Amino acid sequence: MTQIVRSLSEISDRYDAVFCDLWGCLHNGVTAFPEAVGALQEYRRGGGTVVLLTNAPRPRAEVAKQIERFGVPRDCWDVIATSGDSARVAMFQGVVGQKVYFIGLEHDLPFFEPMQLVSDAVQIERVPLEEAEGIVCCGPFEPLKEPEVMRPQFLYAKQKGMKLLCANPDLVVDRGETREYCAGALAALYTEMGGESLYFGKPHPPVYDLARRRLVQLGKDIPDSRILAIGDGIGTDVKGAMGEDLDVLFVSGGLAAKETRTTDQPEPEALADYLAVQGLDPAYTVGFLR
Repeated sequence: MTQIVRSLSEISDRYDAVFCDLWGCLHNGVTAFPEAVGALQEYRRGGGTVVLLTNAPRPRAEVAKQIERFGVPRDCWDVIATSGDSARVAMFQGVVGQKVYFIGLEHDLPFFEPMQLVSDAVQIERVPLEEAEGIVCCGPFEPLKEPEVMRPQFLYAKQKGMKLLCANPDLVVDRGETREYCAGALAALYTEMGGESLYFGKPHPPVYDLARRRLVQLGKDIPDSRILAIGDGIGTDVKGAMGEDLDVLFVSGGLAAKETRTTDQPEPEALADYLAVQGLDPAYTVGFLR
């Protein structure tokens, strides 16, 4: 049964590195959480390494710029691994073809910038749906609208046998007080309609492999038993980390705040009921990262 802890510092000496989620843990899409920042700063001062592991559908350099605008200081993390980079590798290897129909917003366009990691990269061309060989989805055109608005386009794509590359498996995210749909919601709809969706972020293995490679690039050879995953997404952060046999610190005050009745800390019975329904049992739970 999950252990409810008060802070990261209660358990931090058991781990040499953390894979920490961003949205809902370190910031709310508008501003950084001061206590979360302080917790990671303290962890690093104690010798720990912080990998920011995010389902952001963008290159890590773009995420670094974004979190700086939110007030996340550079001294609370070591390196970033994004679902966007994991998905970009696959795209440039041609998994959805050369001509792609792009679903996303202008700020997602860095997704198509060249990658040095891929040799003999496919030259990707963004085209109208009628000319496409596959789909690249970084997020909805209109994040506040139901994914169902894409059903006509998806019906056409499915009939043509197109694969959909999903650069962010998250279904929803809370930007401040507003809940928005993510690329994962569109991919789920496409799969439900009979199309084939390819996922490269949490909870799927490729992004964890990327996070481990980031540690190696830092000269850190850390076994999984000494890595702690932190996140608020039960179906992404928790499910993914447990699937990789990593211990997890579940932040209940994020996406599951209502279900776990979290104000400062989760209500134990509500938390137990929620985890039972989800069929998951993270090693630890905390109301908010601190």
